[in-house]
Amino acid sequence: MSRISKDGFNEECKKDHREVYGIAYTQNMLSGRWKYLILWFLKYKPHRYNEIKTLLWGISQGSLTKQLRELEADGLINRKVYPEVPPRVEYSLTSKGEKLIPIIDLMEEFGKKFGDKID
Repeated sequence: MSRISKDGFNEECKKDHREVYGIAYTQNMLSGRWKYLILWFLKYKPHRYNEIKTLLWGISQGSLTKQLRELEADGLINRKVYPEVPPRVEYSLTSKGEKLIPIIDLMEEFGKKFGDKID
């Protein structure tokens, strides 16, 4: 039995399904209701936790913390703690996270174009 890697796929699965692995890998990193919006919000400049929470007014503190931790663990965002009292924490995109922004921008364009239309 082969081991499951951090991305949730074993090597056998990656070889057998390499044509969809890239999509599955990206979907796995972005799974979560708020991750797309967090990345989109960080695309221009770093933001503090409360600024992100204000944007995502429907998210609980626990859910936001979980989503931020997962994005950080996947290497999409940085968390910088400033040695101040009280401590200040800012979140920003990593270079890996910045590479997802064109995809998120396309999602935004698609939603603006088709979001109000009923087929």
